Amino acid sequence: MPPTFRAEVFPAHTPAASQIFTTVLSHGPLTRTDAARRAGLSAAAVTKAVRPLIEAGYLVEDTDDETRPASGRPALGRPANLVRVDAGRALFIGIKITGDGIFGVLTDLCCRIRVARHVPVPARAPRAVLASVAELVRELLTEADGFGVPVRGCGIAVAGEVDSAEGAVRYSPFLEWRDVPLAELAAMTTGLPVTVDNDVRALTVAEQWFGAGAGLSDFAVVTVGAGIGCGLVVHGRVVAGAHGVSGEIGHVVVDPAGPPCHCGKRGCLQALAGDAEIVARVREVTGTGISDSAEAVALAHAGHPGVREVYARAGEAIGRGIATVANLLGPERVIISGEGLAAYDLFAEQIRGAFTATAFGSAARCDLVTRPLPFEEWARGAAATAIRSFIRADQ
Repeated sequence: MPPTFRAEVFPAHTPAASQIFTTVLSHGPLTRTDAARRAGLSAAAVTKAVRPLIEAGYLVEDTDDETRPASGRPALGRPANLVRVDAGRALFIGIKITGDGIFGVLTDLCCRIRVARHVPVPARAPRAVLASVAELVRELLTEADGFGVPVRGCGIAVAGEVDSAEGAVRYSPFLEWRDVPLAELAAMTTGLPVTVDNDVRALTVAEQWFGAGAGLSDFAVVTVGAGIGCGLVVHGRVVAGAHGVSGEIGHVVVDPAGPPCHCGKRGCLQALAGDAEIVARVREVTGTGISDSAEAVALAHAGHPGVREVYARAGEAIGRGIATVANLLGPERVIISGEGLAAYDLFAEQIRGAFTATAFGSAARCDLVTRPLPFEEWARGAAATAIRSFIRADQ
Protein backbone atom coordinates (compact mmCIF):
# COMPACT_ATOMS: atom_id res chain seq x y z
CA MET A 1 0.00 0.00 0.00
CA PRO A 2 1.31 3.49 -0.83
CA PRO A 3 1.70 6.00 2.00
CA THR A 4 -1.41 8.06 2.72
CA PHE A 5 -0.73 11.78 2.74
CA ARG A 6 -2.15 13.75 5.63
CA ALA A 7 -4.87 15.95 4.25
CA GLU A 8 -4.65 19.66 5.01
CA VAL A 9 -7.88 21.61 5.28
CA PHE A 10 -7.75 24.77 3.21
CA PRO A 11 -8.49 27.73 5.52
CA ALA A 12 -11.40 29.15 3.54
CA HIS A 13 -14.36 28.51 5.80
CA THR A 14 -16.91 30.53 3.82
CA PRO A 15 -17.85 30.83 0.13
CA ALA A 16 -16.61 34.43 0.27
CA ALA A 17 -13.14 33.30 1.34
CA SER A 18 -12.97 30.78 -1.51
CA GLN A 19 -14.18 33.45 -3.91
CA ILE A 20 -11.56 35.95 -2.81
CA PHE A 21 -8.79 33.37 -3.06
CA THR A 22 -9.78 32.28 -6.57
CA THR A 23 -10.07 35.93 -7.60
CA VAL A 24 -6.52 36.63 -6.46
CA LEU A 25 -5.38 33.32 -7.96
CA SER A 26 -6.73 34.22 -11.42
CA HIS A 27 -6.10 37.98 -11.47
CA GLY A 28 -3.56 38.78 -8.78
CA PRO A 29 -1.61 40.39 -7.37
CA LEU A 30 -4.47 42.68 -6.37
CA THR A 31 -5.12 45.30 -3.78
CA ARG A 32 -7.89 44.43 -1.36
CA THR A 33 -10.02 47.11 -3.00
CA ASP A 34 -9.54 45.57 -6.45
CA ALA A 35 -10.22 42.08 -5.08
CA ALA A 36 -13.45 43.32 -3.49
CA ARG A 37 -14.54 44.96 -6.74
CA ARG A 38 -13.82 41.90 -8.87
CA ALA A 39 -15.51 39.55 -6.39
CA GLY A 40 -18.47 41.86 -5.76
CA LEU A 41 -17.87 41.83 -1.99
CA SER A 42 -17.56 44.50 0.65
CA ALA A 43 -14.22 45.66 2.00
CA ALA A 44 -15.12 44.20 5.40
CA ALA A 45 -15.87 40.79 3.86
CA VAL A 46 -12.54 40.82 2.03
CA THR A 47 -10.63 41.70 5.20
CA LYS A 48 -12.33 38.86 7.08
CA ALA A 49 -11.67 36.39 4.26
CA VAL A 50 -8.04 37.34 3.70
CA ARG A 51 -6.85 37.17 7.30
CA PRO A 52 -6.82 33.34 7.80
CA LEU A 53 -5.42 32.82 4.29
CA ILE A 54 -2.47 35.08 5.08
CA GLU A 55 -1.97 33.45 8.48
CA ALA A 56 -1.85 30.02 6.84
CA GLY A 57 0.61 31.22 4.19
CA TYR A 58 -1.62 30.79 1.15
CA LEU A 59 -1.82 34.53 0.53
CA VAL A 60 1.02 36.99 0.97
CA GLU A 61 0.56 40.71 1.47
CA ASP A 62 3.42 42.76 0.10
CA THR A 63 4.58 45.43 2.54
CA ASP A 64 4.97 49.10 1.74
CA ASP A 65 8.73 48.56 1.52
CA GLU A 66 8.27 45.87 -1.14
CA THR A 67 6.04 48.10 -3.29
CA ARG A 68 8.12 51.28 -2.86
CA PRO A 69 9.73 52.63 -6.07
CA ALA A 70 13.31 51.60 -6.84
CA SER A 71 14.48 55.15 -6.10
CA GLY A 72 13.82 54.49 -2.42
CA ARG A 73 11.70 57.60 -2.11
CA PRO A 74 8.18 56.90 -0.85
CA ALA A 75 5.35 57.37 -3.33
CA LEU A 76 2.89 60.20 -2.80
CA GLY A 77 0.16 59.04 -0.45
CA ARG A 78 -0.01 55.72 1.28
CA PRO A 79 0.32 52.93 -1.32
CA ALA A 80 -2.18 50.12 -1.22
CA ASN A 81 -0.51 46.81 -0.43
CA LEU A 82 -0.87 44.04 -2.98
CA VAL A 83 -2.14 40.59 -2.03
CA ARG A 84 -0.88 37.59 -4.02
CA VAL A 85 -0.96 33.82 -3.89
CA ASP A 86 2.15 32.07 -2.62
CA ALA A 87 2.47 29.66 -5.54
CA GLY A 88 5.00 27.53 -3.71
CA ARG A 89 2.73 26.88 -0.73
CA ALA A 90 1.45 23.57 -2.17
CA LEU A 91 1.94 21.23 -5.13
CA PHE A 92 -0.55 19.25 -7.22
CA ILE A 93 -0.38 16.44 -9.74
CA GLY A 94 -2.37 16.32 -12.97
CA ILE A 95 -2.83 13.21 -15.12
CA LYS A 96 -4.30 13.07 -18.64
CA ILE A 97 -5.11 9.56 -19.89
CA THR A 98 -5.42 8.97 -23.63
CA GLY A 99 -5.87 5.76 -25.57
CA ASP A 100 -2.12 5.65 -26.24
CA GLY A 101 -0.37 7.38 -23.38
CA ILE A 102 -0.49 8.90 -19.92
CA PHE A 103 0.72 12.47 -19.43
CA GLY A 104 1.57 13.70 -15.96
CA VAL A 105 2.56 17.10 -14.57
CA LEU A 106 3.56 18.47 -11.21
CA THR A 107 2.28 22.01 -10.71
CA ASP A 108 2.42 24.66 -8.06
CA LEU A 109 -0.63 26.31 -6.50
CA CYS A 110 -0.86 28.73 -9.45
CA CYS A 111 -0.97 25.71 -11.79
CA ARG A 112 2.43 26.41 -13.33
CA ILE A 113 4.03 23.22 -14.58
CA ARG A 114 7.20 22.37 -12.67
CA VAL A 115 7.78 18.85 -13.98
CA ALA A 116 6.23 16.93 -16.91
CA ARG A 117 6.39 13.21 -17.64
CA HIS A 118 4.87 10.86 -20.24
CA VAL A 119 4.54 7.08 -20.33
CA PRO A 120 2.86 4.82 -22.92
CA VAL A 121 -0.28 2.84 -22.14
CA PRO A 122 0.74 -0.83 -22.14
CA ALA A 123 -2.89 -2.01 -22.22
CA ARG A 124 -6.23 -0.25 -21.87
CA ALA A 125 -7.72 -2.41 -19.12
CA PRO A 126 -8.33 -0.37 -15.94
CA ARG A 127 -5.89 -2.45 -13.89
CA ALA A 128 -3.03 -1.88 -16.36
CA VAL A 129 -3.74 1.83 -16.72
CA LEU A 130 -3.96 2.29 -12.95
CA ALA A 131 -0.60 0.58 -12.51
CA SER A 132 0.97 3.01 -15.00
CA VAL A 133 -0.74 5.97 -13.35
CA ALA A 134 0.54 4.89 -9.93
CA GLU A 135 4.09 4.57 -11.24
CA LEU A 136 3.92 7.99 -12.90
CA VAL A 137 2.56 9.56 -9.71
CA ARG A 138 5.40 7.98 -7.73
CA GLU A 139 7.90 9.59 -10.11
CA LEU A 140 6.25 12.98 -9.71
CA LEU A 141 6.11 12.62 -5.92
CA THR A 142 9.85 11.92 -5.95
CA GLU A 143 10.34 15.12 -7.94
CA ALA A 144 8.13 16.96 -5.45
CA ASP A 145 10.47 15.99 -2.62
CA GLY A 146 13.04 18.34 -4.12
CA PHE A 147 10.71 21.31 -3.68
CA GLY A 148 10.17 20.59 0.00
CA VAL A 149 6.43 21.24 -0.33
CA PRO A 150 3.60 18.72 0.15
CA VAL A 151 1.47 17.46 -2.73
CA ARG A 152 -2.13 18.19 -1.75
CA GLY A 153 -4.05 16.38 -4.47
CA CYS A 154 -4.13 14.63 -7.82
CA GLY A 155 -6.51 15.30 -10.70
CA ILE A 156 -7.16 12.79 -13.47
CA ALA A 157 -8.73 13.70 -16.82
CA VAL A 158 -10.35 11.13 -19.12
CA ALA A 159 -12.34 11.49 -22.33
CA GLY A 160 -15.97 10.40 -22.24
CA GLU A 161 -18.82 10.42 -19.74
CA VAL A 162 -17.41 11.17 -16.30
CA ASP A 163 -19.43 11.59 -13.12
CA SER A 164 -17.08 13.95 -11.31
CA ALA A 165 -19.17 13.97 -8.13
CA GLU A 166 -18.79 10.19 -7.84
CA GLY A 167 -15.31 10.10 -9.34
CA ALA A 168 -16.46 7.47 -11.83
CA VAL A 169 -15.89 7.00 -15.54
CA ARG A 170 -19.30 5.98 -16.87
CA TYR A 171 -18.14 5.45 -20.44
CA SER A 172 -14.86 6.21 -22.19
CA PRO A 173 -14.92 5.22 -25.88
CA PHE A 174 -11.16 5.44 -26.42
CA LEU A 175 -10.35 3.29 -23.38
CA GLU A 176 -13.47 1.11 -23.72
CA TRP A 177 -14.26 1.59 -20.04
CA ARG A 178 -17.67 1.43 -18.42
CA ASP A 179 -18.50 2.29 -14.79
CA VAL A 180 -14.95 2.42 -13.47
CA PRO A 181 -14.70 4.01 -9.96
CA LEU A 182 -11.46 5.69 -10.97
CA ALA A 183 -11.13 8.22 -8.13
CA GLU A 184 -11.51 5.53 -5.46
CA LEU A 185 -9.10 3.14 -7.16
CA ALA A 186 -6.50 5.84 -7.88
CA ALA A 187 -6.69 7.14 -4.30
CA MET A 188 -6.00 3.62 -3.03
CA THR A 189 -2.97 3.19 -5.32
CA THR A 190 -1.48 6.67 -4.90
CA GLY A 191 -2.44 7.58 -1.34
CA LEU A 192 -3.51 11.06 -2.52
CA PRO A 193 -6.92 12.76 -2.61
CA VAL A 194 -8.04 12.23 -6.22
CA THR A 195 -10.51 14.09 -8.42
CA VAL A 196 -11.65 12.71 -11.76
CA ASP A 197 -13.27 14.71 -14.54
CA ASN A 198 -13.94 14.74 -18.24
CA ASP A 199 -10.79 15.91 -20.02
CA VAL A 200 -12.42 18.82 -21.87
CA ARG A 201 -14.09 20.08 -18.67
CA ALA A 202 -10.72 19.89 -16.92
CA LEU A 203 -9.10 21.89 -19.71
CA THR A 204 -11.94 24.39 -19.37
CA VAL A 205 -11.21 24.84 -15.65
CA ALA A 206 -7.58 25.67 -16.50
CA GLU A 207 -8.66 28.14 -19.17
CA GLN A 208 -11.17 29.73 -16.78
CA TRP A 209 -8.69 30.32 -13.98
CA PHE A 210 -5.35 30.61 -15.75
CA GLY A 211 -5.89 30.93 -19.50
CA ALA A 212 -7.86 32.62 -22.27
CA GLY A 213 -11.11 32.46 -20.27
CA ALA A 214 -9.82 34.29 -17.17
CA GLY A 215 -12.18 37.11 -16.26
CA LEU A 216 -14.99 35.95 -18.57
CA SER A 217 -18.38 35.01 -17.15
CA ASP A 218 -19.52 33.04 -20.22
CA PHE A 219 -17.27 31.20 -22.64
CA ALA A 220 -16.76 27.81 -24.25
CA VAL A 221 -13.82 25.57 -25.12
CA VAL A 222 -14.21 23.47 -28.28
CA THR A 223 -11.63 20.74 -28.84
CA VAL A 224 -10.93 19.18 -32.21
CA GLY A 225 -9.07 15.90 -32.55
CA ALA A 226 -9.79 12.24 -31.85
CA GLY A 227 -13.11 13.49 -30.52
CA ILE A 228 -14.99 16.75 -30.79
CA GLY A 229 -15.54 18.10 -27.29
CA CYS A 230 -16.95 21.21 -25.69
CA GLY A 231 -16.53 22.68 -22.22
CA LEU A 232 -19.00 25.35 -21.10
CA VAL A 233 -18.75 28.15 -18.56
CA VAL A 234 -22.08 29.83 -17.81
CA HIS A 235 -22.34 32.67 -15.29
CA GLY A 236 -18.85 31.85 -14.05
CA ARG A 237 -19.42 28.14 -13.40
CA VAL A 238 -18.20 25.16 -15.40
CA VAL A 239 -21.24 23.18 -16.53
CA ALA A 240 -21.01 19.50 -15.53
CA GLY A 241 -24.52 18.35 -16.42
CA ALA A 242 -26.96 16.48 -14.21
CA HIS A 243 -25.53 13.08 -15.20
CA GLY A 244 -21.93 13.96 -16.04
CA VAL A 245 -22.72 14.79 -19.68
CA SER A 246 -22.60 18.34 -21.04
CA GLY A 247 -21.35 20.11 -24.13
CA GLU A 248 -21.43 17.01 -26.34
CA ILE A 249 -21.43 18.95 -29.61
CA GLY A 250 -19.62 16.07 -31.27
CA HIS A 251 -22.98 14.37 -31.50
CA VAL A 252 -24.97 17.36 -32.69
CA VAL A 253 -26.27 16.51 -36.17
CA VAL A 254 -24.93 19.11 -38.60
CA ASP A 255 -25.77 17.22 -41.83
CA PRO A 256 -28.72 14.78 -41.70
CA ALA A 257 -27.55 13.27 -44.99
CA GLY A 258 -23.97 12.94 -43.76
CA PRO A 259 -21.95 9.82 -42.99
CA PRO A 260 -22.91 7.41 -40.19
CA CYS A 261 -21.49 8.07 -36.72
CA HIS A 262 -20.39 5.41 -34.24
CA CYS A 263 -23.19 6.61 -31.94
CA GLY A 264 -25.79 5.29 -34.40
CA LYS A 265 -26.92 8.59 -35.95
CA ARG A 266 -25.92 10.14 -39.26
CA GLY A 267 -24.19 13.42 -39.92
CA CYS A 268 -22.88 14.10 -36.42
CA LEU A 269 -20.10 16.65 -36.14
CA GLN A 270 -17.87 13.82 -34.92
CA ALA A 271 -18.58 11.79 -38.08
CA LEU A 272 -17.47 14.70 -40.26
CA ALA A 273 -14.58 16.21 -38.30
CA GLY A 274 -13.09 13.60 -35.94
CA ASP A 275 -9.50 12.61 -36.74
CA ALA A 276 -10.26 8.93 -37.42
CA GLU A 277 -13.27 9.83 -39.56
CA ILE A 278 -11.21 12.30 -41.62
CA VAL A 279 -8.46 9.71 -42.15
CA ALA A 280 -11.05 7.12 -43.27
CA ARG A 281 -12.53 9.61 -45.76
CA VAL A 282 -9.08 10.52 -47.11
CA ARG A 283 -8.43 6.84 -47.72
CA GLU A 284 -11.64 6.65 -49.74
CA VAL A 285 -10.95 9.67 -51.94
CA THR A 286 -7.27 8.82 -52.57
CA GLY A 287 -7.35 5.04 -52.64
CA THR A 288 -4.24 5.03 -50.44
CA GLY A 289 -3.58 3.18 -47.20
CA ILE A 290 -2.66 6.15 -45.01
CA SER A 291 -2.64 5.30 -41.33
CA ASP A 292 -2.92 8.56 -39.40
CA SER A 293 -3.77 12.24 -39.40
CA ALA A 294 -0.20 13.34 -40.08
CA GLU A 295 -0.25 11.53 -43.43
CA ALA A 296 -3.67 12.96 -44.27
CA VAL A 297 -2.47 16.49 -43.49
CA ALA A 298 0.65 15.93 -45.61
CA LEU A 299 -1.50 14.91 -48.59
CA ALA A 300 -3.65 18.00 -48.15
CA HIS A 301 -0.61 20.25 -47.95
CA ALA A 302 0.72 18.60 -51.09
CA GLY A 303 -2.34 19.97 -52.86
CA HIS A 304 -4.46 16.86 -53.37
CA PRO A 305 -7.88 18.39 -54.24
CA GLY A 306 -9.98 15.56 -52.86
CA VAL A 307 -8.18 15.64 -49.52
CA ARG A 308 -8.48 19.40 -49.25
CA GLU A 309 -12.21 19.04 -49.85
CA VAL A 310 -12.44 16.56 -46.95
CA TYR A 311 -10.85 19.13 -44.64
CA ALA A 312 -13.00 21.93 -46.03
CA ARG A 313 -16.14 19.93 -45.27
CA ALA A 314 -14.84 19.20 -41.76
CA GLY A 315 -14.21 22.90 -41.21
CA GLU A 316 -17.73 23.81 -42.28
CA ALA A 317 -19.13 21.24 -39.85
CA ILE A 318 -16.99 22.58 -36.98
CA GLY A 319 -18.09 26.13 -37.75
CA ARG A 320 -21.76 25.11 -37.65
CA GLY A 321 -21.17 23.27 -34.38
CA ILE A 322 -19.53 26.33 -32.80
CA ALA A 323 -22.40 28.50 -34.08
CA THR A 324 -24.85 26.16 -32.33
CA VAL A 325 -23.02 26.78 -29.05
CA ALA A 326 -23.04 30.54 -29.67
CA ASN A 327 -26.75 30.56 -30.54
CA LEU A 328 -27.73 28.57 -27.45
CA LEU A 329 -25.53 30.19 -24.81
CA GLY A 330 -24.27 33.48 -26.21
CA PRO A 331 -20.68 33.13 -24.93
CA GLU A 332 -18.31 36.04 -25.13
CA ARG A 333 -15.55 33.79 -26.46
CA VAL A 334 -15.05 30.31 -27.90
CA ILE A 335 -11.56 28.88 -27.45
CA ILE A 336 -10.69 26.30 -30.11
CA SER A 337 -8.04 23.76 -29.14
CA GLY A 338 -7.11 20.10 -29.46
CA GLU A 339 -4.62 18.01 -31.38
CA GLY A 340 -6.66 18.54 -34.55
CA LEU A 341 -5.34 22.11 -34.74
CA ALA A 342 -2.32 20.66 -36.56
CA ALA A 343 -4.60 20.90 -39.60
CA TYR A 344 -6.09 24.27 -38.68
CA ASP A 345 -4.71 26.09 -41.73
CA LEU A 346 -6.63 23.60 -43.91
CA PHE A 347 -10.05 24.50 -42.53
CA ALA A 348 -9.73 27.80 -40.63
CA GLU A 349 -11.44 29.77 -43.41
CA GLN A 350 -14.34 27.29 -43.55
CA ILE A 351 -14.76 27.30 -39.75
CA ARG A 352 -15.10 31.07 -39.62
CA GLY A 353 -17.23 31.23 -42.76
CA ALA A 354 -19.71 28.60 -41.55
CA PHE A 355 -19.78 30.15 -38.09
CA THR A 356 -20.62 33.60 -39.47
CA ALA A 357 -23.28 32.18 -41.78
CA THR A 358 -24.95 30.09 -39.05
CA ALA A 359 -24.66 32.26 -35.94
CA PHE A 360 -27.84 34.20 -35.25
CA GLY A 361 -27.71 37.98 -34.90
CA SER A 362 -25.36 39.24 -32.23
CA ALA A 363 -24.18 35.69 -31.47
CA ALA A 364 -21.87 36.19 -34.46
CA ARG A 365 -19.95 38.74 -32.36
CA CYS A 366 -18.55 35.87 -30.29
CA ASP A 367 -14.75 35.99 -30.31
CA LEU A 368 -13.10 32.86 -31.78
CA VAL A 369 -9.63 32.20 -30.37
CA THR A 370 -7.34 29.31 -31.29
CA ARG A 371 -5.13 27.77 -28.59
CA PRO A 372 -2.91 24.87 -29.72
CA LEU A 373 -2.32 23.02 -26.45
CA PRO A 374 -0.20 19.85 -26.08
CA PHE A 375 -1.39 17.00 -23.86
CA GLU A 376 0.77 18.29 -21.02
CA GLU A 377 -1.61 21.27 -20.90
CA TRP A 378 -4.56 18.87 -20.66
CA ALA A 379 -2.78 17.24 -17.71
CA ARG A 380 -2.42 20.75 -16.28
CA GLY A 381 -6.19 21.02 -16.60
CA ALA A 382 -6.49 17.90 -14.45
CA ALA A 383 -4.22 19.56 -11.87
CA ALA A 384 -6.50 22.62 -12.00
CA THR A 385 -9.46 20.44 -10.99
CA ALA A 386 -7.42 19.13 -8.04
CA ILE A 387 -6.62 22.72 -7.02
CA ARG A 388 -10.29 23.64 -7.35
CA SER A 389 -11.32 20.66 -5.23
CA PHE A 390 -8.78 21.65 -2.57
CA ILE A 391 -9.78 25.30 -2.27
CA ARG A 392 -13.49 25.30 -3.09
CA ALA A 393 -15.90 23.21 -1.09
CA ASP A 394 -18.85 24.29 -3.28
CA GLN A 395 -17.57 22.67 -6.50
